[in-house]
Parts: sequence; C-alpha cells; structure tokens
Amino acid sequence: MLAIALVLVALQQPTPAPAPTSPAGLPPQVADTSPFRRLALPTATMIRDGSGSPGPRYWQQRADYTIHATLDTTTHTIAGSETIRYANNSPDTLRYLWLQLDQNLYKANSRGAALNPTDARFAGRGFEGGYTIGYVRAVRRAGQAAGRIPLARTENGTMLRVDLDRPLAPGGRAELELGYSFEVPEHGSDRMGREQFPAGWLYEVAQWYPRVAVYDDVRGWNTEQYLGQGEFYLEYGDFDVAITVPRSFVVAATGTLLNPTEVLTAGERARLARAARSDSTVAIISKTEVGQAFTRPAGPRPTLTWHVAAKNVRDVAWAASAGFIWDASGYDGALIQSFYPPEANADWARSTEYARHSIKHYSEKWFRYPYPSAINVAGPVGGMEYPMIVFCGHRAGDRALFGVTTHELGHEWFPMIVGSNERLYAWMDEGFNTFINIYSTLAFYHDSTPRDRGNATQWARFVATGLDEPSMLPADRVTPVLLGQAEYNKPATGLYLLRQHILEDTTRFDAAFREYIRRWAYKHPTPADFFRSMEDGLGEDLSWFSRCRWSSA
Repeated sequence: MLAIALVLVALQQPTPAPAPTSPAGLPPQVADTSPFRRLALPTATMIRDGSGSPGPRYWQQRADYTIHATLDTTTHTIAGSETIRYANNSPDTLRYLWLQLDQNLYKANSRGAALNPTDARFAGRGFEGGYTIGYVRAVRRAGQAAGRIPLARTENGTMLRVDLDRPLAPGGRAELELGYSFEVPEHGSDRMGREQFPAGWLYEVAQWYPRVAVYDDVRGWNTEQYLGQGEFYLEYGDFDVAITVPRSFVVAATGTLLNPTEVLTAGERARLARAARSDSTVAIISKTEVGQAFTRPAGPRPTLTWHVAAKNVRDVAWAASAGFIWDASGYDGALIQSFYPPEANADWARSTEYARHSIKHYSEKWFRYPYPSAINVAGPVGGMEYPMIVFCGHRAGDRALFGVTTHELGHEWFPMIVGSNERLYAWMDEGFNTFINIYSTLAFYHDSTPRDRGNATQWARFVATGLDEPSMLPADRVTPVLLGQAEYNKPATGLYLLRQHILEDTTRFDAAFREYIRRWAYKHPTPADFFRSMEDGLGEDLSWFSRCRWSSA
C-alpha cells in the first residue's frame, strides 16, 4: 500500500516552481523543482498564526436571528419575517451589509439558470421562483432615533446589499428587520424541495431566509453567487424560530423544541423522553399511526406554530409533513431522530440506528457532538446537510442508506462545527467528511479496508485516465461530473493514505487531526490554517503532500 501511495503522488505531476530572478551581477539562482519543496503559504499574522491556530487577534462576526414563518400548503409559499442582530467584531467600519438570497437562483435570469442545464442536479428543473422582499429596515431601540428606518437595498443576483443608515463601527451592533416570501420548488437543486405522497406534500426547507454573508479577515465580504454546485459559508449565531404549519403536520427542525405541550400529544412527549434514554429505536409515531387525528393535539385553529431555538449554529433548516413515521433514540444527551413517509424504502426503519452509530463514532473518535439533536429526514433530496438535520433520499436502502446517512451526519463536523468556506474550498468539508466516513463505515460493517472512497487502487485507476482536477478549485469551477472525484474522493483517499501508510502512525495523525478540529471549532479556517495545524501537530513537513493532493491535478 505504501508503494501505491507513492505512485499516486508521482501521478499528480506537480507544476515546477517558476525560476527565481537574480540581482544584476550575481549568478542565476537555481529553481527548486523538488516535489519536497516548501509550499508557499500566506504570511502568518496575529490573526492566523504560524502554528495553524487562531492568533491572539483572531476575530469573527456574529449574526443572531429571530424568524417567524408560515407555510401555505395551497400555494407552496413561505412568508416570513426576521430580525437580524449583527455584531461587528472586525477592526473595520462597515457602511453596508451583504445578505445571501439563495432562492433567487430560481429566477429565470439568474446566473445559475444560465450556467446549469434545466435537468442538471443543481438546477431547478424549469421552476421559476425567487424572493419577494417586502421591506428591509433598521431598528433603533433607544434615543431620539428610536424607531424603524427603511434602508436602501440593491439586489445582485443571489446577493443583497443593504446600506446602513449610519456606519457600524468596530465593536458596534446593528439590528435589521426583513419581510419576504417565496414559493418552494419541487426540485430545489437537490438541497431542498417538496414531493407529494399519499398523505400529502412533504416539504424539506432550506436556504429559506435571507442570511448575512461572511465578512472575514481574509477577503472582507464573501459575495460569491449561489450557482447551485457550490454550497455555503455562514456566520455563527443563535436562532429563535417559529414555524406555522397546518395542524395535521409534524415538523422536524434544527434546534430544541420549546413548546412541546402545544404541538405534541402527552403520549408523544412520553415516548420522546423514553427514547432520549434508550440505546435502541423507540417509535414516536409508528407506521400504523401515521396521519391519524389522535397524533395531533386537538384545538380550534387549523394551524400550529412550532417554536425551536438553536445556539451557536451557522444555519437552520426544517421539514414538515402530515405523513411522517417518527422514531428516535438517545446518545450522550443528544436525541437522535428519523422522520420518513411509509412509502420510503423499508430500510429506513434502521435510519435511527445508522444515525446513532454515526454520531457516536464521530464523537468518540474525533470531537464530541455538541448539539442536543440529530435528525435524518427521508424525502425528495438525495443527500444534504444542515445543523442538526440532514435530508436523505427516501428511496435509499441497505448500504446506500447507511452511506448517505453517515456522510450527511459527518457534515455536522465539517463544516457545521469547523466552519470552512464551502464555496471556495469544497474539499475542506466534503473531503474531510468523506475521510471520516471511511472509518465510520469500517466500524459499522466490521470491514478491514475501504470498498470505494479511500480505496487507493480505484483512485489510481481514475488518475490514470488524465481527468483529474485540482481539489483547490472553487466548487462551481469543478467540472460537474468530476465533483465527486475532485472534492470528495481525492482528499479522502489522500488523508487515508497519509494516516494508514505514509506516516505509519495512526495515533499521531489522529491527535493532530483532533487538534485541528478543536482549534477551529465554530471558527473559519483557511487551507493554510489546516496545512500549518497538521504540520504543527505531526512534526512533519508535509508541503509535498499538500501540493500533490490539493493544489495540483
């Protein structure tokens, strides 16, 4: 296997360094073309230090949200209002904020619509939608300027610039209110959507509220358009969310349910309490109970509002249906749950088992799961992740269902805990996650070597085709059919070979990788931070490896 690893390195064919120039009168310098030459990294600073740790002057913005949303199942429309409390922890004075308007991907004139074929995975399949923004205003709560002040705004595709009514100085806070609505697409770029089942529509709702873009020390405002293939880069904050749906619906959402007595029956609350203490799966709403009136609290109103809260997360997503089977178990204080329609593959009855194994395995091997809930939802989305909740295809079964479950839940570590920039560096979430998936799968099935991702022989065959692309490419610039190879398989296989065969010291690797996670939990690492942190923890110069695995094709 070590020989295979070295062959893989050779196949990467790193680009020689440009010949350095020499001052006049001195002999020409010889270019260092060695594959073991140092990898050029940005100069270390007091913000990001040379060890790969956040420096003593590291700063990061924060955005807290209060959101009220109503789902109209007749028009498939969500109408929402939100309050954003934005903390400027940077040393810069800000005169405007940029917000992400991901639903604008579905406008007919969007850049994503121009780039993606109609039937592409990350397109809308002919759906035309987008946000209607009703208002954006500043909230002043004290002094002579108290009140609500309309703010000028400019849409730029999937980005919205909001001009503040007064400059936001370092250490200052701004409070904004927004009103919006949009129609939920059936196929929301395989990240959200809806599908009709015998019990009615099942909704998986994500990218559903205007979200503040990241302002960081590396690039200032990160304003990459949402084109479909690239995912997200978001600030951390606390969320208070109220979701109003038909009374017959059950909601699964990021966070902790704050009003269980209003939206759950006494029997369901008792079952959830038992599940939280159980290592095995407990039915909350069984298959025979789906859609029955007694599963919903009685009341005169046709709707119920589900109130959830989540702390220190970068996003919130949810799902809703009148036809969910719901089961759960517990692990170390976290409630592990699954929601799926009766028409899902029969193997979904094992979803909570798969999810519990995944949360337990990643917690014990890498970093303890910090959140109170982990949810797997079966629906139209093939596989997508958000804090505390993932969407997996309802047709998946057997090892495919385990694989997508353990992969999507692995994203709770990358990028939900370690908050990298997925739009620019997909390999830092997809690749690292795929790497930890290898060991979760080996442990569950008691296998000794990877069958697919992480398999060095399979990767060598792919590299030999000449189709390889650098993992360092921004996600939207990777050839779509090569996304899985460049951003998932390549980094995962490289890390597996490094851990198992190149270093030949798994304990040392694991300690360094855990330290990287610990250092950058709830922060925004760059590739240089990862490279430096691993070298710092391993006591090895890995420039050659970093260049070959990520920077080169």
